[in-house]
Amino acid sequence: MTKQVQQLDRVIIRFAGDSGDGMQLTGDRFTQETASFGNDLSTLPNFPAEIRAPAGTLPGVSSFQLHFADHDILTPGDAPDVLVAMNPAALKANIGDLPRGGDLIVNTDEFTKRNLAKVGYDSNPLEDGSLSEYRVHALPLTSMTVEALAGFDITKKDAERAKNMFALGLLSWLYHRPTEGTLAFLERKFAKKPEIMKANIAAFQAGWNYGETTETFSVQYEVKPAAQPAGLYRNITGNMALAYGLVAAGVRSGLPVFLGSYPITPASDILHELSKHKRFGVRTFQAEDEIAAIGAALGASFGGSLGVTTTSGPGVALKSETIGLAVATELPLVIVDVQRAGPSTGMPTKTEQADLLQVMFGRNGEAPVPVVAPRSPSDCFDAALEAARIAIKYRTPVVLLSDGYLANGSEPWRIPDVESLPKIDPGFAVPGQEDFAPFRRDPETLARPWAIPGTAGLEHRIGGLEKSDVTGNISYDPENHDTMVRLRQAKIDGIASDIAPVEVDDPSGRARVLVIGWGCTYGSIAAAVRELRANGRHVAHAHLRHLNPFPANLGEVLRSYDKVVVPEINLGQLALLLRAKYLVDVIGYNRMRGLPFTSEELAGVIQDVIDSE
Repeated sequence: MTKQVQQLDRVIIRFAGDSGDGMQLTGDRFTQETASFGNDLSTLPNFPAEIRAPAGTLPGVSSFQLHFADHDILTPGDAPDVLVAMNPAALKANIGDLPRGGDLIVNTDEFTKRNLAKVGYDSNPLEDGSLSEYRVHALPLTSMTVEALAGFDITKKDAERAKNMFALGLLSWLYHRPTEGTLAFLERKFAKKPEIMKANIAAFQAGWNYGETTETFSVQYEVKPAAQPAGLYRNITGNMALAYGLVAAGVRSGLPVFLGSYPITPASDILHELSKHKRFGVRTFQAEDEIAAIGAALGASFGGSLGVTTTSGPGVALKSETIGLAVATELPLVIVDVQRAGPSTGMPTKTEQADLLQVMFGRNGEAPVPVVAPRSPSDCFDAALEAARIAIKYRTPVVLLSDGYLANGSEPWRIPDVESLPKIDPGFAVPGQEDFAPFRRDPETLARPWAIPGTAGLEHRIGGLEKSDVTGNISYDPENHDTMVRLRQAKIDGIASDIAPVEVDDPSGRARVLVIGWGCTYGSIAAAVRELRANGRHVAHAHLRHLNPFPANLGEVLRSYDKVVVPEINLGQLALLLRAKYLVDVIGYNRMRGLPFTSEELAGVIQDVIDSE
């Protein structure tokens, strides 16, 4: 049957089902094939914190949203064009996001009385007319999968579990996605279970063939590749990009990388990834707890390695004493905080930006640390390099402030030439240097010498007790303490002269409103600003990578605009810092739903501010 092919410039698809339905795997495979095809893309995985949440319930719904296009895009999309709902819970949890006229593909086999009652449906929405505003494709995905696998020597349960591959095959046909990568993936994944492998491949192909032969779908859709600068690309998540950035930092500094870590959502993937790269001099240590993890990392830094520890907000709370010790000993250390919704355990798999004040001030005494925040999944690579550069050059712990959305989201990444990356000089103290003293500072950076313990002529001691300026002897002298506190603060303040000034995107030069953000809000803000400009509005946009110290020109930039809007997924933490430091009455926009902002809501907020001028 010949099908019509319709060209689209962009599509947003959301796969949703029970946490055991394999929606993350389905979304990931669709994403990988989309990346290989050359589309620009952005993803939003959204899943329960429990390993296996109660089946068929609203808390157990897992979803994966993918936005792909033939042009540059900035977000996973505000709302899906296509919703694939594998059961009533998935439908109820997500139908409110599907716009009128959107495509709804539903697995009718799961719409039993029991499953409907479990999520509060009094009647079957597939039969009562409540879905009339959508284009509904009601398909018995489970039974079609079981029928397609009737000849395989597998259990009915295993056959039913392959329904996600049937759905993936159908959507791959519908949107002209390549198939070779998924087939190769299934061969690798189930290499030790050949019958399961063959069954999943058959289910995938059955879904593709169903689309090809059925009259249910008379149109295929095609989204052409996006124009990209020449280079070698791959799809990458934020956690993987961050791990690669740490490996690159080790290579460009010549230092072995030591990761001391305790598993915690959503940072654990960094530990998993770094454990694969021993050939690059990376050593990973899964400690018994958060405190042991950072203690080991700081010990590795004392011994001449690039010490790294990865965690989330609850882990930062436990690590705070040792971060203070790293400040006092003035050793390089990278602390990766992949933020999640809090307080306490909070919502472990949902994103938030609420750790900024914690990493700025959550230690006893005056214990300043630089803070660096990536703005996108691929930018986690560059942010990790920058955090390591600052830590090594200035002999200081540095916090790299990522979050769950960046960690799990993905986008295309242009693989850099390693030789093009900046070299990082550890500048170790060497024997025979004139008048070695452990706290004699570099006049430009105020960094103390980094001396490998056990080196003849460089014997010294460090620790949490206050040290004398220059000599490093233990000191309780009041004036010396005041001097050391001020020197440690001046060292961090001085980094402002070693980072790029904040850049303002204000193409018309006529904007009177500036929108400024940090971290994961970049895509949503930039998309909102793009939309407003397309409608004739004048608005400026700036985004901060360095949160401590701020770029040297930030105060001047803030005072150049009549109004400053700061969207944050917290209750206004950057806004508080900007008001305190620059005495600028910024306007905060704050929501904490465990999800990124949509560009539409931000466009509305910004437009209201512009209109109030």
